[in-house]
Amino acid sequence: MTIHVKNNIHWVGQRDWEVQDFHGTEYKITKGTSYNSYLIREEKTVLIDTVDHRFSHQFIQNLEMEIDLNSIDYIVINHAEEDHSGALSDLMARIPNTPIYCTEAAIDSIVGHHHHPEWNFKTVKTGDSLDIGNGKQLVFVEAPMLHWPDSMMTYLTGDAVLFSNDAFGQHYCDERLFNDEVDQAELMDQCLRYYSNILTPFSSLVTAKIHEVLSFNLPVDMIATSHGIVWRDNPAQIIEKYLEWANSYQEDRITIFYDSMSNNTRMMADAIAQGIHDVDPGVAVKVFNVSRHDKNEILANVFRSKGVLVGSSTMNNVMMPKVAGMLEEITGLRFKEKKAGAFGSYGWNGGAVDRIHSRLTDAGFQMVEGLKAKWKPDGNALKLCREHGQRIAKLWALGELNVEPMLASNTQPTIEPKALEVEVAATVKVKQEHGPDCQCMICTVCNWVYDPQVGEPNQGVEVGTPWAEVPDYFLCPECNLGKDVFVPHRKEDAA
Repeated sequence: MTIHVKNNIHWVGQRDWEVQDFHGTEYKITKGTSYNSYLIREEKTVLIDTVDHRFSHQFIQNLEMEIDLNSIDYIVINHAEEDHSGALSDLMARIPNTPIYCTEAAIDSIVGHHHHPEWNFKTVKTGDSLDIGNGKQLVFVEAPMLHWPDSMMTYLTGDAVLFSNDAFGQHYCDERLFNDEVDQAELMDQCLRYYSNILTPFSSLVTAKIHEVLSFNLPVDMIATSHGIVWRDNPAQIIEKYLEWANSYQEDRITIFYDSMSNNTRMMADAIAQGIHDVDPGVAVKVFNVSRHDKNEILANVFRSKGVLVGSSTMNNVMMPKVAGMLEEITGLRFKEKKAGAFGSYGWNGGAVDRIHSRLTDAGFQMVEGLKAKWKPDGNALKLCREHGQRIAKLWALGELNVEPMLASNTQPTIEPKALEVEVAATVKVKQEHGPDCQCMICTVCNWVYDPQVGEPNQGVEVGTPWAEVPDYFLCPECNLGKDVFVPHRKEDAA
């Protein structure tokens, strides 16, 4: 099957309605995709890219129904990833001496994938051209790291078509090929999803490359992508979107994502979200459970957001694995000029919040202090979570807010943005005086204090238990270390 694109250009690609995972399992595809290959027939016949290797037989069969394979004069490979060059081995087995035009970096990746160093490679650089007759030329533009080192674009003069490779594309499958034929909201949603999950780390290169291409003053009547639709109606719209997205993009949106062992952290997320809405009804607040929601949808929302709040229960003094995985992805995507905070529930130690805070700091986010709740949040703890959300809304507001915070608790003072820990236990520990007869012990690592008058019921240590009778398996609730790191809390240590 072929589709007429423009003049002597035909689409000879492959639709893939069934694919769900891309780049391993890194990218979840929800709308299918297409592998776009283009056949140009002027005085010379040119094939631009192939399709994914799983469709090699179908691709060759389709081509043979359209042309004699031996009539192909040139093959252009804009990018060597297997979803672009996968059918190349089968094609070259039929026409082994056909010149392959690609970047120098692409030779390494093509040979690495197909193991045929003897193929007839012709390397090109930005500005190089290839005459294909009838007054038309192919002009090559290198685009390294958009999104591989070997990437390039190819421009067809006369027809003013830019074969843009991965840029301006989307994983989106439709029986119609052109942008003006499909659902516009669905299309732009998939474009943003694609950009935010794949191209965000290279945003500075995106901006530079677009301006470089525009500096050539070449008309662009059509953008023929490697995945998804072809832009024939106002193709400048997607170029403008890319320039906007590449410029530290953010909307008036806050994304909250979390994982929860016993729904305690989920309760905190709900209360924080409500607090944000109390103060700033206009901000969009999106809440996701990373164990149940599409991670690429979450990342797209983080991309759109001015700030993100990340929550996790503490497990073995670290964050939940799926939250850790999301933070690894976020670090790699290198989001710019966004704010963040951490929250979560815990039992005997609360290391997850501290680790989340550290990872987001390392990823370049502007941090606010975190929020911890011990065990299952009670009504008072949830009020404090709601107040925390109200403070976040004020701190992260893009403009002046006309709505005053509706504090959820009249019994608690307003808490300045600082490390905040909500103790949810039968007895709330408060700061005590330590006199000369004090029997307390202090952890030399984190300064947590064991008070015999309080005990540590979470570890079965009853009220009134002297330190000497505390079991050897006792662990500091804060840093998870044993009894050997504790020393007497002397009077002069008290403050």
